[in-house]
Amino acid sequence: MPADPDPARWGAHAADRLAALAACSLPGPGVTRLPFTPEHRAALDLLTGWIRAAGLAVQIDAAGTLVGRLDGPAGAPTLLMGTHQDSVREGGGFDGIMGVVLPLLALEALQEEGTALPFAVEVLAFADEEGVRFPTALIGPRALAGTFDPEVLGMADGAGVTLAEALDGFGCAPGEIAGLARDPGGVLGYLETHIEQGPVLEAEGLALGVVTAICGIERHPLVLTGETGHAGTLPMEMRRDALAGAAELVLEVERLARATPGLLGTMGTLDLAPGAVNAVPREVQSVVELRAPEDAVREAAGAALTDFARAMAAERGLGLEMRRRYVQPATLCDHGLSELLAAAVAEVTGGPARRLPSGATHDASAMADLCPVAMLFVRCTGGVSHRPEEHATAEDMGAAVAAIAGFLKRLADTL
Repeated sequence: MPADPDPARWGAHAADRLAALAACSLPGPGVTRLPFTPEHRAALDLLTGWIRAAGLAVQIDAAGTLVGRLDGPAGAPTLLMGTHQDSVREGGGFDGIMGVVLPLLALEALQEEGTALPFAVEVLAFADEEGVRFPTALIGPRALAGTFDPEVLGMADGAGVTLAEALDGFGCAPGEIAGLARDPGGVLGYLETHIEQGPVLEAEGLALGVVTAICGIERHPLVLTGETGHAGTLPMEMRRDALAGAAELVLEVERLARATPGLLGTMGTLDLAPGAVNAVPREVQSVVELRAPEDAVREAAGAALTDFARAMAAERGLGLEMRRRYVQPATLCDHGLSELLAAAVAEVTGGPARRLPSGATHDASAMADLCPVAMLFVRCTGGVSHRPEEHATAEDMGAAVAAIAGFLKRLADTL
């Protein structure tokens, strides 16, 4: 049984704590909490107090990750839970930070009922997942996984402060980050809890979902080149309109994504030249972005769209530069951990757990280089995220706390 069958109690605790954390923000709409800032420090101070009150030891590691640890029996492996504390600018109060608060409450619920786990547990609050302040992200999880690239320490924010300087000013030791790499043999896995950031759970009337995979991503920057001319004097049949060609590609990206299960396709930018209302567009720069939980599906779509773009450009007499410049492979969630999580969700919700992929990237994608990962999604109102209106109800968060507690007990039964 879950640690507390009534989600209202734990959900109310979660709502209160998240409201307090949301105040750790720069002035303005929503939540703006960037890494290694006074707002970050204020959030860590709150979390530290709650972690200590729950009986966990707490420290901040060299990468700025807040680590709360509940020891298990001597020599026992460790389960890791948590996610990031930072936000986008004028974002919401749930993305990321909720996944630190709820696992801690689950541990409190287990302790209250007298359940001792046969493994150690760490609750992690990573400093930077959003990549808003610095042109890099996932510093904390990459450090634990042993994949941190020290070259990023020289990257600077908009004020010219390097990542190394920001870490040092925050009381961390950037030169010691390489030593944070964990031994995979001592880690049971990583559980991340996150708002869905999409509308699926709400549309289906479900509080919780179990993530199957984090979508892989690839991006194809492109330049289409035609010829400009006066919009009133250049006949339609003589035009080499770069924007008309780009419009064809936009529609083909949408058509292919709609026709391919699991594929997401977007062209989110169009930069035009000369950019005048009375001039035929000479050049368009854009990026085709593709996401899918299966790498083979994504790669096939990228190849198909490249072929389409070349054929379209040739037919319209346009120049084309298009090349894949960025690839992030998909991350599959661990089957065993996900089955335990799904069973816990089913017990809490009274029905089979909904399985769904995550189109967004998460800390789990970096943690997968260290250990098996699983993810729990919590319904968010309207599917809204990265906006001040972002919201998860207290009842849904309470259900998540109970599901996490049930997952921990099921994991304990397997050892």
